[in-house]
Amino acid sequence: MLDHRLARRLRDAGLRWRPRPGDRFVLETEGFEADVFTLSDMTIEAHEYPTGTVLGFNGTTEWALDSVAAADALWLPREDQLRELLGPAFVGLHRTPGDGGTGGYEVRTRVTGTDETVPHRASEAEDAYAQALLAYIDASLRLD
Repeated sequence: MLDHRLARRLRDAGLRWRPRPGDRFVLETEGFEADVFTLSDMTIEAHEYPTGTVLGFNGTTEWALDSVAAADALWLPREDQLRELLGPAFVGLHRTPGDGGTGGYEVRTRVTGTDETVPHRASEAEDAYAQALLAYIDASLRLD
């Protein structure tokens, strides 16, 4: 699962969430920091209103919650979502060897307009993808 710090950095870099079934998120509210929620048509649904998206908690799944604004939730994109966001910049994902049998992952991305590729390494695949996406967003915002 994506590290919450990387998810925050992605949000702060401008990544926007359009809640869909299967999406994971956390509430950055006291008492809920460790709970990971998943949108589902039965238990937690995204409701679109003119004032914004609201995540509705149905039934008794979470007795303390009725609904929260999606803006108050931190999206934890999955590996497939991060790969899709990288689009044509994505070259590949590889398992890397590590010390003591603990490997990691390397996501390679192509630098726009070149044949050059850049590695992004982390112990979890989602984190490597997130680092690659952060670099991609940063590069797309530069004028050079």
